[in-house]
Amino acid sequence: MFIGKGSSKSSDAELIAQFRSTNNSSALAELFTRYSALVYGVCLKYLKDRDEAKDAVMHIFEKLNQNLKEHTIDYFKGWLYTTSKNHCLMQLRAQKKIVTEEIRDDLMENQFFLHPEAESNHEKDLSKLERCIDQLKNSQKACVQLFYLKEMCYKEIVGTTGIELKKVKSFIQNGKRNLKICMEQSE
Repeated sequence: MFIGKGSSKSSDAELIAQFRSTNNSSALAELFTRYSALVYGVCLKYLKDRDEAKDAVMHIFEKLNQNLKEHTIDYFKGWLYTTSKNHCLMQLRAQKKIVTEEIRDDLMENQFFLHPEAESNHEKDLSKLERCIDQLKNSQKACVQLFYLKEMCYKEIVGTTGIELKKVKSFIQNGKRNLKICMEQSE
């Protein structure tokens, strides 16, 4: 389905500039032809389903029209790879959230009905977690809260906090590790 290098001799940057200045859809079509196989491969790697991967490719390229107008892109291929990966991760995250919400609703209703003490244990765990989050360094605390509680992606956290992407990833990873240690020590 997704094959090809493209027929134009224009560089990616030239095609993007052409699209921005003239709103020429053939420039977008050329970029799609060049990179659809790459995007499909990324989507298949993460989603592990051919039909979902094909749908994701189409969604990514549909959004390309708006994204190319909003963002300054220095290296299109790398930017497209990252955009594709993030799209798939957000899709997986949304699917996981739907599944866990369905499971949690059933467990919580039955568990608290049959075992009321489970509710108080749950509240104790939440209290411990809140105390542990408060003990994190400010940068870690902010990034962890935005990522896990507000469900923001890395890019949104960078935009909100002004912290560099590598540091955001590091703060989240270290914050998660510190939370685990704190929770284990609280038991």
